[in-house]
Amino acid sequence: MTESNARTRTRTDEQERESESTEESISCPECSGQLINDEEHGETICADCGLVVEEDSVDRGPEWRAFDAREKNEKSRVGAPTTNTMHDKGLSTNIDWRDKDAYGNSLGSRQREKMQRLRKWNERFRTRDSKERNLKQALGEIDRMASALGLPSNVRETASVIYRRALNEDLLPGRSIEGVSTACVYAAARQAGVPRSLDEIAEVSRVEKNEVARTYRYVVRELGLEVQPADPESYVPRFASGLELSDEAEHRARKLLQNAKEKGVHSGKSPVGLAAAAVYAAALLTNEKTTQAAVSEVADISEVTIRNRYHELLEAEESLGLA
Repeated sequence: MTESNARTRTRTDEQERESESTEESISCPECSGQLINDEEHGETICADCGLVVEEDSVDRGPEWRAFDAREKNEKSRVGAPTTNTMHDKGLSTNIDWRDKDAYGNSLGSRQREKMQRLRKWNERFRTRDSKERNLKQALGEIDRMASALGLPSNVRETASVIYRRALNEDLLPGRSIEGVSTACVYAAARQAGVPRSLDEIAEVSRVEKNEVARTYRYVVRELGLEVQPADPESYVPRFASGLELSDEAEHRARKLLQNAKEKGVHSGKSPVGLAAAAVYAAALLTNEKTTQAAVSEVADISEVTIRNRYHELLEAEESLGLA
């Protein structure tokens, strides 16, 4: 027998022994019956002869029971997950603002004064240096603007990460905290596909529109962020919802914008203006009542822009023979 054949036979024997031991581990050693886990008693028993093969197994679940999500949250002994939207990532403790003890009873005057002092010092200790104070103020601004703009939590998280990167790479000297945080919100919204126009951003910000645009370009360039041009279609659902238009009108507006892209009409045009004009045109084509003034108010864009883009969209569709 050659050496290679001997090695092959040895491997085959080892595999057979392994398979036999595996079969023994999942079957009863006495009668070869099926084994089942009795989680209530922590035992592994044979379903045929009743032999207890293992006992005192570890139960890795909680010792309490919960019948709905509320009970599960109340009984869980772990806190909320870490988040970038807080300067300490949510790992520090907070002293409740309500002056009540563990039983819900109101505290006395002396205890209330003591808790007030503790809150003050706790707040001071949460920020160790100027960098953390900067971050705390900026993340508060981001949360405020995101709430005012109705942006989801993933946008807030992304904006917080962008600001942390800008802070770590020393991009803030010479620029205001409000300006950089506003630029981060604008960039995060565009990255998440729920863009807001510069005018909308400037309305909720504490800085001017020109500073927001300038800071945004600087942050994107220095951090190398990949931000695609805003798609006019991403504005359509919000405008249609604000005007209470039907799904048919929203679908028609998307179709108008797709035709405009095919003809290259969208190039060099404001995506907000194109979206507003498409929504207005779609409302007329589906016989739904709306006015240019109403669309202008929802989209925060002039009626002149809506009229100009409206004609361009219809001409693009007519040239494709789809009107």
